[in-house]
Order: sequence, then C-alpha cells, then structure tokens
Amino acid sequence: MAVKDLKIGICEAGVMHADPGEFDLDTRFAMVKDAGVFDYLDKTPPSSEYHLYAAASQKHGLPMLSGGYYYFLGRDEPLLEWHLRMGAQFGQVAHNVQIFTTDIERKPVTNEQVAELYLRMAEVGARTGVIPCFEVHVNMWSEHYGRVEEVARLVEARGVKFNMTLDHSHVIFKIDNPEQQKVQGMDRDIAAGALELDPFKPNDVCSLWIDNGYVRHAHARAAVPNGQPNLWQNNPNGTPGRGIQYPFIRPKPGEWHSEWEEARLEPWKEVVRRLLRHHATDPSSQLATFSTEFIPFPDYGGGAKYSIFENSVACATWIREEWAKAQAGAPAAAASNVTY
Repeated sequence: MAVKDLKIGICEAGVMHADPGEFDLDTRFAMVKDAGVFDYLDKTPPSSEYHLYAAASQKHGLPMLSGGYYYFLGRDEPLLEWHLRMGAQFGQVAHNVQIFTTDIERKPVTNEQVAELYLRMAEVGARTGVIPCFEVHVNMWSEHYGRVEEVARLVEARGVKFNMTLDHSHVIFKIDNPEQQKVQGMDRDIAAGALELDPFKPNDVCSLWIDNGYVRHAHARAAVPNGQPNLWQNNPNGTPGRGIQYPFIRPKPGEWHSEWEEARLEPWKEVVRRLLRHHATDPSSQLATFSTEFIPFPDYGGGAKYSIFENSVACATWIREEWAKAQAGAPAAAASNVTY
C-alpha cells in the first residue's frame, strides 16, 4: 500500500482547558507544538492580528495549514475571497467555509446559490492554492444533510471538483433525535428512507460523502447519538446548548453534567475509521488536513469543567493510531451492536 500524507491539527478555539481566555497567543502556539501530536494550528486570524499569528507560527515552527470562517450570502462574498487570498500567506491548503441557512436579507439560501458561490471561489482557490471546503454544519445551508450531495452534483456537472469539510459530529448527534431532525424538514427524508444518518446502517450519508471523494478537510469533535442538551450553558436566546460535543476521555467527577459512556462514541469513531481507510486505500482521495475541534461554545462544551485541550490531544493521538492501522491495512472493525 502506498504511503499517503495526512496532517493532523487543532482548531485554535480548542487550545484551552476550561477558560477560553486563560492563555495568550504565544502560550497557545507553544502548547500545541509541545503536545507533540499536532502538525499545524487551524485558524483564520482577524486582519489586525495577522502579523502576530505569523510571528508566532514562525517562532514555534508550527504552520497554519487550514482556517475557516462563516459567511452570509449577499454580503460576505468579498470577505471569503479575501480569506482565500490571505490564507496563502500562511501556506494554508484548505479554508473551511460555513454558509448560513439564510442570506443577509434572511431569505433561504438555495442549492443553486451555494453551487454558484462554490464555483466562483474554486477559481480563486485554484489560483491561491487555498481550497474552499464547504462544511456540513448546523445553522448552515447544509443542516439538511441531503443537500450536500445535491450541491456537489450541481458543481461537478460543471466539471469542477466539489470539496467539503466533514464534521460528522453534526450528523451523529441527530441520530435518534427527532426534534433536531426537523430542521429544514430533514425528518421527512429520513422517514421516507431517502437519508440515513446511522453509520452502522446501509447507505449512510457520511459514507456517501467519503466514498464520493468529497472530503478534503475534516474536523474531529466527538459526539454521540441523540446528544443531550448542554445543561451548563444556554444560547443567547435562553435555550440550552445543543449536544454536539461529548468528552472523548472520561471526565473526572464534577467535570461533566451527565453520565459518560465510552461505548456511545462508537458511531462517531466508525466514521473516522472509514474516512482514514478510504484515504489510505483510494488513490483518488484528496483528504489533506484533519483538525480536532473541541470547543467551548453553548452547542458544544461551554460551561464544562473538563480540559478541552486534553481531550483534543487524546483525540489526535487516537486518530494517529487509527491512521497507522489504516495505512498498514488492518482489518476493518466489526459493526457495533451498541444501543444508542
């Protein structure tokens, strides 16, 4: 089996224990470098701090191979293009793109609009070397997960490769979660058998994306089916945060608001294993960067007392172990019988 490259990094928001403001920029770079399991820091800095990040990156010998941001159609297209151009200055190879469900006038964004934006930005990416990767994510056009393939087909019908960011925590937490499946009417397609979320069932959506070669960039944030709302931090509107983050390692007493069961992580882990096996065995795979993204916001780990950074390090270590197995051609794990 030919040896392939895969860079494993960490999103900057995850370089913390339980307090988002506890470390300065230089300390964050040093922590990531000293952990010994990360190849890069994932970040698109604000323009006023570009020089600070460039200096820290050079000082610690830690590149910034990927970044990302979120955008409203009808307002932020120039910002996205600028990010693709400026990312080249850091040697970035991927830019994670989140497009909100509605445009700046609060009108629903259509698949055709997303595809047209992708085609325009793909041209910029071809010139800069910073490839736009459209992310599957809540609150974005792609929260109906069936839309991802629809947009990909529109793009590839024009002769352009579609590249996405796979953050399957957003898929896993909706398994057996009727309320969350209602967003954008996705529950109707699930009930009709047109869309499957469970990676242990045939034709699941994550395997479709992986097998079609869409995944160029990925995020690793552990999640479990029917993710329990975050009992320790509400969203600004007063609703509990959604359960899109689950500790990767067992929390100590008092660090987590609920019981922790390692077996519940198996569906999430299975998607990672499939992605790594695909990259190791399929010559057409263009997966290049894989960033851990344990973060402290309400829908994720906000208010938790466990160390987000320790979970990130443990997750990156596990990914490296699984990547080594995939490269060595280790047999695939048997399907899980875990009850969600």
